[in-house]
Amino acid sequence: MTDTRRRVKVYTLNEDRQWDDRGTGHVTSGYVERLKGMSLLVRAESDGSLLLESKINPNTAYQKQQDTLIVWSEAENYDLALSFQEKAGCDEIWEKICQVQGKDPSVDITQDLVDESEEERFDDMSSPGLELPSCELSRLEEIAELVASSLPSPLRREKLALALENEGYIKKLLELFHVCEDLENIEGLHHLYEIIKGIFLLNRTALFEVMFSEECIMDVIGCLEYDPSLSQPRKHREFLTKTAKFKEVIPISDPELKQKIHQTYRVQYIQDMVLPTPSVFEENMLSTLHSFIFFNKVEIVGMLQEDEKFLTDLFAQLTDEATDEEKRQELVNFLKEFCAFSQTLQPQNRDAFFKTLSSMGILPALEVILGMDDAQVRSAATDIFSYLVEYNPSMVREFVMQEAQQNDDVSKKLTEQKITNKDILLINLIIEHMICDTDPELGGAVQLMGLLRTLVDPENMLATANKTEKTEFLGFFYKHCMHVLTAPLLANTTEEKPSKDDFQTAQLLALVLELLTFCVEHHTYHIKNYIINKDILRRVLVLMASKHAFLALCALRFKRKIIGLKDEFYNRYIMKSFLFEPVVKAFLNNGSRYNLMNSAIIEMFEFIRVEDIKSLTAHVIENYWKALEDVDYVQTFKGLKLRFEQQRERQDNPKLDSMRSILRNHRYRRDARTLEDEEEMWFNTDDEDMEDGEAVVPPSDKTKNDEDIMEPISKFMERKKLKESEEKEVLLKTNLSGRQSPSFKLSLSSGTKTNLTSQSSTTNLPGSPGSPGSPGSPGSPGSVSKSTSQTAAITTKGGLVGLVDYPDDDEEDDEDEDKEETLPLSKKAKLES
Repeated sequence: MTDTRRRVKVYTLNEDRQWDDRGTGHVTSGYVERLKGMSLLVRAESDGSLLLESKINPNTAYQKQQDTLIVWSEAENYDLALSFQEKAGCDEIWEKICQVQGKDPSVDITQDLVDESEEERFDDMSSPGLELPSCELSRLEEIAELVASSLPSPLRREKLALALENEGYIKKLLELFHVCEDLENIEGLHHLYEIIKGIFLLNRTALFEVMFSEECIMDVIGCLEYDPSLSQPRKHREFLTKTAKFKEVIPISDPELKQKIHQTYRVQYIQDMVLPTPSVFEENMLSTLHSFIFFNKVEIVGMLQEDEKFLTDLFAQLTDEATDEEKRQELVNFLKEFCAFSQTLQPQNRDAFFKTLSSMGILPALEVILGMDDAQVRSAATDIFSYLVEYNPSMVREFVMQEAQQNDDVSKKLTEQKITNKDILLINLIIEHMICDTDPELGGAVQLMGLLRTLVDPENMLATANKTEKTEFLGFFYKHCMHVLTAPLLANTTEEKPSKDDFQTAQLLALVLELLTFCVEHHTYHIKNYIINKDILRRVLVLMASKHAFLALCALRFKRKIIGLKDEFYNRYIMKSFLFEPVVKAFLNNGSRYNLMNSAIIEMFEFIRVEDIKSLTAHVIENYWKALEDVDYVQTFKGLKLRFEQQRERQDNPKLDSMRSILRNHRYRRDARTLEDEEEMWFNTDDEDMEDGEAVVPPSDKTKNDEDIMEPISKFMERKKLKESEEKEVLLKTNLSGRQSPSFKLSLSSGTKTNLTSQSSTTNLPGSPGSPGSPGSPGSPGSVSKSTSQTAAITTKGGLVGLVDYPDDDEEDDEDEDKEETLPLSKKAKLES
């Protein structure tokens, strides 16, 4: 069982001064040879990859916060935090850090400093503390210079921070601020600005707690209004007290919680609006400020979550029909921000958070909100729904299946009373909002499509001993929801062309097709049954005629995904409905243009050729070869034709096909007795079809040595090499540099599905490598006719039985004319026909 004490989340501070979650794993400490020291190692719990490898530097200041956090800065201005699942684990790692640095584990921050010069170390030994000037108006300039001079040195920063903490100096400075404002002492106010800004850069939590207290925070903001670089002071305090209004959508009874919310808002305002943008060198000096805000939010979420009365009132008002629209909008916006804050929680705390919301009925509440007319409210509700789906899709799936079951039960009762049940399922509401998105760019529809894909993704579905979530949910989805998703597709493809082909409709259909393509890839019989029973592919291929290339490509991608499965159920459906016809038509209409449509269609046919999908190869050549035979800038279609010829010859000559199998086995087996047995078996099977005039294997030939047996095999291999060389010659004859548009044009009628059938598909081209009598015929020297009126000649040499040859093998005749007997003219005529 995994040790949860060492379970941590790794956070880093990004360029926007926000904490980024880098992953969850387990932390250990140990000596790392490469880093030459004790280090902290965090390995991901998902795959064991290394999330963090950080040497415990004796000069790095580590800080422990809130019992479960360790925060520090790397040497490269890189802030890190480890957030532990349990306090015991945090204490354990903290002891290791303190042990390396020689510190007492009871401290909350290690005091070791970096970049100390020898002179500073000597000063440190000789002067234990920093003496601050008395806090007077006349010495403000001296204080400002002292603060500015201390910032570059870590040692002096530390001494200054300790002096400010011990003497209560910040409150004295804020008293001088009031005096300067009353006296309109602008010079003094400018000095105070520099002093307070310098104190922020000291990066000390203890100082922030004083500055951000209720009594001091507004005065601190006041000091920061008087930037010397500005001609007029800012009016931050006026904005915070008069413009910004604190709205309690639900009254908060806890004064501590209310104070924490006010504090967090104001500190966030200071960070975002008041403090000047820090330079590259100052960026790392504000890491503690970012941490202060981050962990304040965590605390707020925890306190709200514990207030059951607050959450009960919130959901009651959300679902109450009497709540006015403005109030409901405020409630939804609050809930959205509440969920956003929850992203800062630790995994176990976030689990508890969403379980609390679920028990309070957040999904039924969202269903009510999504059914409203207010677009802003629906948008906020969609964001909340996305938090729930991303956190726990199984929870959402379970809710919608229970809802469907309840609706079915209600519908049965209403049916008996002849009343229609008009309740709409939550997931169908999501689909309808996706379909009805009014945004020209369909921003909301894209977000909702992503959520639907997460919900129907089998990868995140659970399987237990009693039930399989995948089976149950997909059964529900295809029964209750798929018809809603495909409705716009079916409505727009009733004719040979899309009935609506504007940009927004095309975008929407592209989204629907993207989701259907995902289903084809990840679902099995559910989507297969739906596509075949509803004739979905035929309707999708209507979109190949769209004027929007991206939509036509989406339709093609959908078909390509189906063909990629190499499923004969799909293949039979495609052939029965002649569903290559729209693709071939689009290919020909595209002409000689070298674009994505051209390449994608060729790739589809190339896949069929390379994977040797026999049924589709035969279907394409038999029905569309005339349309595609002139395409010579790629060898795909000629290669398909060659595959078809090989396939047909194997069907016509099953005995020679089995002979090839025997010959392949001879390559690996050299035992003479085995060869004799197999050869005898093959010739014995041929005896059934032979007539009196045919040569019969003499009994004396059954005993052969290895050399005699291998001679006819060698002859066969020579012919095979000759065949392969001729195939290459045929394929290389085409001009690769030129591209021409096919001369064949499709003439399609609604009543005829086979009008593309090429008569030449049943007649071999003169000199083609697939001609039955040519030496290039794949896999066998020639074709054997089963007609009883024909006789075959068997080549004999030195008493050995060779392979069957025919006179129309011109090149073979030249080589072996003295060794072979000639076939009757009647057989030759039939073969050439």
